[in-house]
Amino acid sequence: MRKWVLSGILASEETYLSHLEALLIPMKPLRAAATTSQPMLTIQQIETIFFKVPELHEIHKDFYDALLPRVEDWSHQQCVGDLFQKLNLMVRSTKDCKDQSAKYSLETLLYKPVDRVTRSTLVLHDLLKHTPSSHPDYPLLQDALRISQNFLSSINEEITPRRQSMTVKKGENRQLLRDRFMVELVEGSRKLRHVFLFTDLLLCTKLKKQAAGKGQQYDCKWYIPLADLTFQTIEDCESSPVPLVQDEEIDALKIKISQIKNDMQREKRTTKGSKVIERLRKKLSEQESLLLLMSPNMAFRVANRNGKGFTFLISSDYERAEWRELIREQQKKCISSLTSLELQMLTNSCVKLQTVHTIPMTMNKEDDESPGLYGFLNVIVHSASGLKQSLNLYCSLEVDAFGYFVNKAKTRVYRDSTEPNWNEEFEIELEGSQTLRLLCYEKCCSKVKQSKEDGVVTDKIVAKGQIKLDPQTLQSKDWQRTVITMNGIEVKLSMKFTGREFSLKRMPSRKQSGVFGVKINAVTKRERSKVPLIVRQCVEEIERRGMDEVGIYRVSGVATDIQALKAAFDSNNKDVALMMREIDVNAIAGTLKLYFRELPEPLFTDELYPNFAGGIALSDSVAKESCMVNLLLSLPEPNLLTFLFLLDHLKRVAENESINKMSLHNIATVFGPTLLRPSEKDSKLSSSSQPISMNDCWSLEVMAQVQVLLYFLQLDSIPTPDSKRQSLLFSTEV
Repeated sequence: MRKWVLSGILASEETYLSHLEALLIPMKPLRAAATTSQPMLTIQQIETIFFKVPELHEIHKDFYDALLPRVEDWSHQQCVGDLFQKLNLMVRSTKDCKDQSAKYSLETLLYKPVDRVTRSTLVLHDLLKHTPSSHPDYPLLQDALRISQNFLSSINEEITPRRQSMTVKKGENRQLLRDRFMVELVEGSRKLRHVFLFTDLLLCTKLKKQAAGKGQQYDCKWYIPLADLTFQTIEDCESSPVPLVQDEEIDALKIKISQIKNDMQREKRTTKGSKVIERLRKKLSEQESLLLLMSPNMAFRVANRNGKGFTFLISSDYERAEWRELIREQQKKCISSLTSLELQMLTNSCVKLQTVHTIPMTMNKEDDESPGLYGFLNVIVHSASGLKQSLNLYCSLEVDAFGYFVNKAKTRVYRDSTEPNWNEEFEIELEGSQTLRLLCYEKCCSKVKQSKEDGVVTDKIVAKGQIKLDPQTLQSKDWQRTVITMNGIEVKLSMKFTGREFSLKRMPSRKQSGVFGVKINAVTKRERSKVPLIVRQCVEEIERRGMDEVGIYRVSGVATDIQALKAAFDSNNKDVALMMREIDVNAIAGTLKLYFRELPEPLFTDELYPNFAGGIALSDSVAKESCMVNLLLSLPEPNLLTFLFLLDHLKRVAENESINKMSLHNIATVFGPTLLRPSEKDSKLSSSSQPISMNDCWSLEVMAQVQVLLYFLQLDSIPTPDSKRQSLLFSTEV
């Protein structure tokens, strides 16, 4: 019966009825001929409540006459909500009349429920005081008082901007520990949820769509008491793999987002308050919402005591570890139960309790807010201290981009030590990044010791921490030293940032006897080869032991190893092949990328670059293939043969995508700008008076470079003249 009343209230579209909820919960449909044995408030108690609130009968005698005597005439179908709806209609009728003597306007009446909550709470105190504890209404009055107190604790926004907790039965405190927007996997579909972790339960909600002017409301999708929550293992998850989103879809969304951002910047320079900007904002919101749904692929699985599982998709092992730690800590404590009524009240209170109000997207940032850093961040991971026992330890570095985190680098495993000393430097590309995360893992010797949660065998996280990337601090050209403290463990770092406007420059080398920064035709002529020796040796070593390396070419290698290899190649060191066998394969991949990045002219040449960019935009597939292949064959012979040699290698890397996670799209994203980015004098980045793309890695120009390389990677074969193909494959002129 109590649910009838609540449903009647919630069905009303009037805002003030939600404020009356605290008073109406204990009121059931009252009938004069009620014969039910369930406890209910008596007519006398209702009269006491109403007479204690003089506003109700001072408004108008007719109103009060309609309010109380007709309670005895209620039918089985009528609820308390019906009465207040009728009261509202009567007030509207009065307002529509020309009688100016009416004391209370509609606006005044709408405010009355809030205004009298405090006095009504005192009435509940009095009722509870004079009601014997053995009376069947006593627990109902207790619930009504508790609900009223929770409402009062949130009403004063100036003193308490956000509620921190709710009072539950027996004086216990239900506190909100964490809330986040997360992606839930439901029957193969991705759904955006707002997840709330309380001290006694995990609540998954969906934000309702509201008409303009309406307040936020949540729907409860499901909840699990923490006492009943378990983390699913590999055995539980074998039948429910995570469906992966193709890289093509992710890249297409990033292209659209970059296009819309550029359009918005252009409109802001020409107009102010334009409706065009509002339309672009709406489009940006739609595209970024899709990107947020599609990008995470790391499973975080929980289940209730009946074994029913729920799967969230997140992008970072850091975040997954945070959720686990918080839940496990609370599971050690005393847990309170939850009734269906309390669940409804708790879901309604989430609007006040939430700490995260917007989806983490770039469109939610104010115009004067930092858009993050674009360029390259050099990070040296020095050492760790504070370990209580010897471990096989390594560190992983993550940075945020487009609202989610991506793993960018990993140190080597430092074995059997309480004070690991890595001293490894990494160069990490930043794409609007604002946070650097560091995770310390223990490398387990056997799979038996490894974590099997969430359906993935992983090494154990020992510690984790993060730091904000402050643009002001990192603008200095000097190294900035910092320490990340986590769980008693301290990791020492040094950081140095290079902005995109400087990192994109192609600088010719002053030392023409080397290979880095020297034109490719000069190198091949000096070496009497068709393809530079550095390219052939790096490719051979990567194909020997790096084809199964996860994130090959994407994960950064140790910068000190890369610089050592660079120096060895520049000095024509005969022991370079031996050095490569001793160096991590990611450093060899980084050396190859660095070689192409530092070419004084791109492999596709400055002269032909605009033609490649125009050819990839053609809509006719036959015309596009003819244009792109003819342009490719127009390259100088050393450039062409080097590209074909590299292209065959990259295709072989992509054939192992199931193991190394490097699809053709991933490879094109890494190598596209490296092979095509024009010299500074010819680059649109430097010639534009308003270099929009300078502040966005996924600018139209950069994405065009990615698309050009992707086109050739996806071609089944390139009709290269036999003479050039044969000279490439069988040349011995070294």
